[in-house]
Amino acid sequence: MNGPEPDPYGRIAYRGLIAWPERLQREAPLLQRVLGAAPSRRALDLGCGSGEHTRFLTALGFEVTGVDASASQLDAAREADPQGRYLQAELTDLAAALQGGQGAAICVGNTLPHLCEEAEVQAFFSGLAGRLAPGAPFLLQLLNYDRILARGERTFPLVLRPGEAAEGDTVFLRLMTHHGGGRLTFTPAHLRYRPGTAAPLELVAAHDVALRGWRRAEVEALLQQAGFTVLETLGTMTGEAWSSTSSDLVLVAECRARP
Repeated sequence: MNGPEPDPYGRIAYRGLIAWPERLQREAPLLQRVLGAAPSRRALDLGCGSGEHTRFLTALGFEVTGVDASASQLDAAREADPQGRYLQAELTDLAAALQGGQGAAICVGNTLPHLCEEAEVQAFFSGLAGRLAPGAPFLLQLLNYDRILARGERTFPLVLRPGEAAEGDTVFLRLMTHHGGGRLTFTPAHLRYRPGTAAPLELVAAHDVALRGWRRAEVEALLQQAGFTVLETLGTMTGEAWSSTSSDLVLVAECRARP
């Protein structure tokens, strides 16, 4: 029997599946507001993937370190920006992997649910708190699992991106299977759509990932325990107020001074 795939994210080229310029334009006001008062320009992009947010914050004048556990995602980030600073590390190992005195951190793109156990989230938050300067902001974004779990939602909106005629359009499909207790199997799939051909819809790549749907109360409690003060709870990266039906859970926290 084959063991778990060591890096499932190497199978799908995520850089081409998201409209990054439009997304970053939407998120820019919140990122600039939250990080604008950082006590230093050293910043962390945690779960950086292919590095779009890392490069965006660098363009704003921050000295950014992008951190991700996926070697393939970091390869894509370095290909796009060979001069960027990227580090392969687990979120649970930040205390050992990073220097202290960091001025700000972001963790966006539904990264947190890849930590499926409470002890892993505790290690992540406490390790991060130990590497941030007092007063440093931490912006955390994940999907709103209060809504997803309550409704038993199993799909996200389909993404269709036009492509060249020979290659066909790109379809990005995301499915979920619920197992109880907030535990999910997440299945992203990249398909190629070429209507009028013998095989109009072709599966390019797909993989399964185990996730944990963390609810708002759980995340806020774990942040508080680790030494953060939660300043704002939002429902989108464009700043709307959070509700049980919001698309996202966005928390703006601040690292407290350590005794």
